[in-house]
Amino acid sequence: MSRPLQRGVSGGVRFPESGNDLWDSQSKDKPEKEDLDKRGSSDHSPFALRFPLRLLLGNNSDSKYGNGIGENGFASDSFIVSSPRNRLKLMLLSLKFSLVVIVLLALTGSFWWTLSISSSSRGHIYHGYRRLQEKLVSDLMDIGEFSRGPLRLKESEFCPQELENFVPCYNVSENVELEVSDSNEIDRQCGHEPRQNCLVLPPVNYKIPLRWPTGKDVIWSANVKITAQEVRSSGSLTKRMMMLDEEQISFRSASHMFDGVEDYSHQIAEMIGLRNESYLIQAGVRTILDIGCGYGSFGAHLFDSHLLTMCIANYEPSGSQVQLTLERGLPAMIASFTSKQLPFPSLSFDMLHCARCGIDWDQKDGMLLIEADRLLKPGGYFVWTSPLTNARDKGNQKRWKFIQDFTLTLCWELLSQQDETVVWKKTSKKSCYASRKSGSGPSLCGRGIDVETPHYRELQNCIGGMQSARWIPIEKRERWPSRANLNKNELAIYGLQPDELTEDSDSWKIAVQNYWSLLSPLIFSDHPKRPGDEDPSPPYNMLRNVLDMNAHFGGFNSALLQARKSVWVMNVVPINGPNYLPLIQDRGFVGVLHDWCEAFPTYPRTYDLVHAAGFLSLETEQHRCTMLDMFLEIDRILRPEGWVIIRDTVPLIESARALTAQLKWDARVVEIESDSDQRLLICQKPFFKRQAS
Repeated sequence: MSRPLQRGVSGGVRFPESGNDLWDSQSKDKPEKEDLDKRGSSDHSPFALRFPLRLLLGNNSDSKYGNGIGENGFASDSFIVSSPRNRLKLMLLSLKFSLVVIVLLALTGSFWWTLSISSSSRGHIYHGYRRLQEKLVSDLMDIGEFSRGPLRLKESEFCPQELENFVPCYNVSENVELEVSDSNEIDRQCGHEPRQNCLVLPPVNYKIPLRWPTGKDVIWSANVKITAQEVRSSGSLTKRMMMLDEEQISFRSASHMFDGVEDYSHQIAEMIGLRNESYLIQAGVRTILDIGCGYGSFGAHLFDSHLLTMCIANYEPSGSQVQLTLERGLPAMIASFTSKQLPFPSLSFDMLHCARCGIDWDQKDGMLLIEADRLLKPGGYFVWTSPLTNARDKGNQKRWKFIQDFTLTLCWELLSQQDETVVWKKTSKKSCYASRKSGSGPSLCGRGIDVETPHYRELQNCIGGMQSARWIPIEKRERWPSRANLNKNELAIYGLQPDELTEDSDSWKIAVQNYWSLLSPLIFSDHPKRPGDEDPSPPYNMLRNVLDMNAHFGGFNSALLQARKSVWVMNVVPINGPNYLPLIQDRGFVGVLHDWCEAFPTYPRTYDLVHAAGFLSLETEQHRCTMLDMFLEIDRILRPEGWVIIRDTVPLIESARALTAQLKWDARVVEIESDSDQRLLICQKPFFKRQAS
């Protein structure tokens, strides 16, 4: 039975006059492959390898002693008997030698002919639907021949069922024991466990997520690790909005239950002094860090107001907030306020939000509040909803008093308090810190300490960001969406000129158009073609969760939004490359610093598309880990039927293409018209279903 290429359909682009699916080589043609593999193996047996020599030297198995050795210790020659027979044997020997030469020449010519066919079959990026289909057929025929060759790598095995929600760095035994014993936050511990060199399969009843925006409100319950009992027992505001049936978890935005989030968001806006949450953009708010986000309903509601909310929550062995939020198509990642700084630079977010997030802000001598201050831009807002703010007993009142006093030393202004919700505003004036009483509150970080590459560094007890040229109040920044195009003075902070950003943006606009042209014929359109009509355009929402492994300036993110693609992008800046993450955050996008030789802090089946431009060139220079290690991680976080687009040099693309067979990905290489030195590798992860036990 053939496997559908696209989401929601049973067939894809097909070969002309053939009933086989275009990308069906992994399933439907398996008998053919096995037969060809057997033939290839027989052709490369020891007998086959020695065959030319046997033609040349003859068969001496019939010698007197049975092993080809004569009585005098030298090799016997059975045809040295008389002159006529000797001449006849010499003629036969010459004929055999000629045949060997002909075979060698034929094999050499065939090899070079295959190389020429392979190189000529890689086409340019076409923009026409029909031409692209024809080119796709040609390229994939080459791939089919390549995958059947004798040099094919061994395919990776599938992971056992207990690893279907496996998250490296968090699944170590020390963490599990800690969770069971005292319910503390599970800390990230990379390098404390052996690598799982296998492919993570989805759950038995896994289904491809519904397209955005439907998928924001309805998800398949089999896709996430949460039970109905966990939903009912949850006391969180956002969790109570969930409705569960046999197959789906629904977030009914039209129901009265959803009004809780709408009223809550409206209340926050009023406490800031705005009419409603849609005016937060006008107040300079674009990016929000939602700490302990529940299941993302706060961010889902604000999305309609063009506010980008990044959800962070602890790793949870069962019932994950992050996993469910990502399943809804909303930004999220595993992170926690424990002993480490979050992997975001200073001055990253316009607002921090914590609604019953479970963090004791008065602990660790206020260092958790200092970390929150580090992440906030000048003039940004800190919103906290907790019963501690209305505490009646003396112990909790004392804790609340400590938080109030400590925020004053951070130069936060208490704007308003209503019920359990409190809103602070971080100062926009550096002079506030100099006006504090001597010895009160934490000191300012020095230049050597206040770095903008906090890749899980230890928490600091000094106020960060003061030494940065990025200290610009949110009120003085451009409003979204103009913020995405930084002005000349802001670019000068990063040593860039406006024309550099313009050139980068223009190149990514063209790249996104080409990507969409390549993916369009392969992804099902909701508007089928009618007789006489033009080829249908792809749905704008065919992708939702996108990860850029080497984001650079965030140009790929910007181009997707300018093309009105309904996506959000996790911009990742590798720790061993130039750190442009502060630039990305200042443009109104979200991203993190990450070491790609470690696992990404997310659950399996997270992203619809993984993009990497220049990533292989950056990572392979240092040889810290293998390309296979990184590709296995991509496979883990990629959804079934998800896509991978890699742009890099020709040798690296060829090496990566060879690995795709081991990962069972469907792949092809495409030339780039504007750059003959680089190629695109476009892959799709198949949907392998685990059989029910």
